[in-house]
Amino acid sequence: MKNEQIDVVDKGILSELRKNCRGSYRDIARRVGLSPAAVIERMKRLEKKGIIKGYSASLDFLKLGYEFMGLIHISIEPGYLLGAQEKISKLHGVYAVYDVTGEYDSIAFVVARTRTEFSNLIKKILSTPHVRKTNTDTVLNVVKDPFAFNEI
Repeated sequence: MKNEQIDVVDKGILSELRKNCRGSYRDIARRVGLSPAAVIERMKRLEKKGIIKGYSASLDFLKLGYEFMGLIHISIEPGYLLGAQEKISKLHGVYAVYDVTGEYDSIAFVVARTRTEFSNLIKKILSTPHVRKTNTDTVLNVVKDPFAFNEI
C-alpha cells in the first residue's frame, strides 16, 4: 500500500468526519478554514485515493443487544489463509477479520446476543475448512471504541 500524502487541511477534514460524518460541508469548511466547495473537492480527492472508504455510524453493540463480544485468534493451514479468512468474514456475527503476525494467523472480532450464539459462532469458525485451532478472548468492557481513534 502506497503512503498517500495528505496535508494538514486534509487531516482536519478527516478529523471532522471522524467526529461526525453527518456534518454539513459548510460546518466542516468553517472548522477547517475553507469554503464548502473546497471541502467538497478535497473530500472527492480523498475518496478517489481510497483514503475515505465510506461513511458510517458508530454503533453501541451492547445497546443493540449484543451481550457477548470477543477476539478470536485463528491458526490456519499454510496456503489457505486468504480463503479461510474470506469464509470467516462472511459468518453472521463477525464484525472484522484481521491478518496478523505472531502465533496466530488471523484475529476475528465477533459479536453475539447470547452465550449460545457466541459459542456457536466460535464453533463455526473452528469448523471452517483449513482452520487448525482458535483461542478466544472475551471482551468484558470496551474502554476505547475503535471509532474514537482520531489521531490522523
